[in-house]
Amino acid sequence: MLDQIKIVLSHTTHPGNIGATARAMKVMGLSQLALVNPAKYPSAEATERASKAADILSNAVIYEDIHSAIADCRLIVGASVRTRNLPSRLVTPRELVTVIQNNLENTPIAILFGTENSGLTNDELHLCHYQVYIPTNPDYSSLNLASAVQLISYEMRLAFSKMQQLPEQRIIANEQRISRSQLDGLLEHFEKVMGDTGYLNADHRKQIDNRMSRLLSKAEITESENRVLRGFLTSIENSLKK
Repeated sequence: MLDQIKIVLSHTTHPGNIGATARAMKVMGLSQLALVNPAKYPSAEATERASKAADILSNAVIYEDIHSAIADCRLIVGASVRTRNLPSRLVTPRELVTVIQNNLENTPIAILFGTENSGLTNDELHLCHYQVYIPTNPDYSSLNLASAVQLISYEMRLAFSKMQQLPEQRIIANEQRISRSQLDGLLEHFEKVMGDTGYLNADHRKQIDNRMSRLLSKAEITESENRVLRGFLTSIENSLKK
């Protein structure tokens, strides 16, 4: 299971934090690192801070945008201490373990971390099924990026380091949660139909897009349900053509 957990760093400004994150991951047995538009990478400083985790850096994948980094993921979690206007379901790292244990067939899993100064943006959090926060001292809640990765990775290791791979018969393809790329396709289909029917108002498009993303993420739509929804939307399009 640990090899199905992808740590995603978005717009990291300091290369040393990338190296320190790689080291934190390796200590806890995680190996999948994704970097979204890092300010400076590759970097000698990142390699130095990684210590003996240079293999994590060499295998890290760099993406131009967050959507590409999480496209194949079926469970997406944003790490943030702040609540937003459209909050995700809030969990602690230990509660996140329970979420994963109850959704073992929904892999890969992405855990997103934002830029050091401001964290994840609202748009990035809108892509998440859950928001994980570390219950720190309220009088001083600031955590270094690598420390946050380490704390969450520690809980993952405690829960899953001795866990065997999910038995093949346990995975029912039709009942797997859809990946982020499939969800994006469904959202685009909804947006097109909402526009064709005259429902979508250009002045409120961004707000509706965000709320639809939140709604469909919370619904945890499966492969079979996705086909039903896509078929329904197609039937509306066909009716409009007539």
